[in-house]
Amino acid sequence: MQDEQMANSVERPPARPLDAIDRDILRMLQTDGRASIRSVAERVHVSRANAYARMNRLLDDGVIRGFSARVDQERAGQGASAYITLKIVQNSWRTVREELRKLPGAAHIALVSGDFDVLLLVHMADNRSLRELVLTRIQAIPDVLSSRTLLVFEETDLATDL
Repeated sequence: MQDEQMANSVERPPARPLDAIDRDILRMLQTDGRASIRSVAERVHVSRANAYARMNRLLDDGVIRGFSARVDQERAGQGASAYITLKIVQNSWRTVREELRKLPGAAHIALVSGDFDVLLLVHMADNRSLRELVLTRIQAIPDVLSSRTLLVFEETDLATDL
């Protein structure tokens, strides 16, 4: 992990500090990633040129990693969601992460501390496909020692409450 951190620090300089206007721009874009430069500028009380320059800096610095749509997984045909915790072989994080990225429905992968090593969020069509994913695909990854599946009964997207 230390090698990966060093590689990332070599690739780009450390991010510059954010001021109140930058944070306002980020909040606005989190709420509406399709907001126009004009509406961003008006909302945060700066010129369009200033808003444009700030948004480009936030992109260049890697603060904004991209833009995407927030999807209602159930309405999109992914009615079964689960957090899956994994215990893995020590020092196998990179290998396991690459295998998990290939899984259908994988939405978020995190290396964590505590009673397990990896937290994986998946969205699947139904419980049958979820079961297949866990028992066939995940358990077949050589460095996965054990897994635990936590079904999601209901979700609240906090980004919509801003």
